[in-house]
Amino acid sequence: MVDFFLELAPWQQALVGTGFTYFMTALGAALVFFFKTIKKDVLNLMLGFASGVMIAASFWSLLDPAIAQAKENGDIAWLVAAIGFGAGGIFLYIADKTIPHMHFGPKHETEGMPSHLKRTVLLVFSITLHNIPEGLAVGVAFGAANEMISPTAGILAAISVALGIGIQNFPEGAAVSIPLRQEGLSRTKSFLYGQASGIVEPIAGVLGAILVTRVQSLLPYALAFAAGAMIYVVVEELIPEAQQTSSSKNHYAVFGVMVGFTIMMILDVALG
Repeated sequence: MVDFFLELAPWQQALVGTGFTYFMTALGAALVFFFKTIKKDVLNLMLGFASGVMIAASFWSLLDPAIAQAKENGDIAWLVAAIGFGAGGIFLYIADKTIPHMHFGPKHETEGMPSHLKRTVLLVFSITLHNIPEGLAVGVAFGAANEMISPTAGILAAISVALGIGIQNFPEGAAVSIPLRQEGLSRTKSFLYGQASGIVEPIAGVLGAILVTRVQSLLPYALAFAAGAMIYVVVEELIPEAQQTSSSKNHYAVFGVMVGFTIMMILDVALG
């Protein structure tokens, strides 16, 4: 597998990696053909799992390599990481306040600029916002791999990011399509909307890979930027959504976070 990736250009590597993450989103969305409803406990577990994967990936796959790359460039490592991390959070905050979308909580709260878009479209936009930093993380990871002393090790690390994001995209796809089915859409439309939320990942991934390979000095900033964007999504959206239940059942989300973090950590350490 590594030899296959080594023969590709960085943007092609990113396209293949994010193509896998998109496929996993579509696969998860396809669960709507088998289930019409999803228990709140199961949804909390899924959201917690996605949060754990993203938290682990933010450090092991993005921030830690960003700091190492900044040191190698002779920069002030902590300052580079802080600037990139903060910029990622600010970017998602601005997107959160400008792009119309609707949260998946029971209140279906809307955010962003006023819009007359349908509720279903707003729900899809919500997950689409999440997928931007995920796709960017995969793309930047593959872009970074080609700048390392050992491209093979870099490719393995990037593959671990794609695997982790892909694994958590499976329940995330179901978390989009099944609630849409509950909103009254047909199974086919729910699936189409659910898988469409993942299309942004290949776009963000290819753009991220091209950016860091064209402007190498931006690499540590881009890695930290993706980490900041993912942490923003986790703290602002996923964990609060997973906690919207009775306190006695919050452990489902907690267990999900622990399992997701552990799996992503194992992938990063074992492959990276």
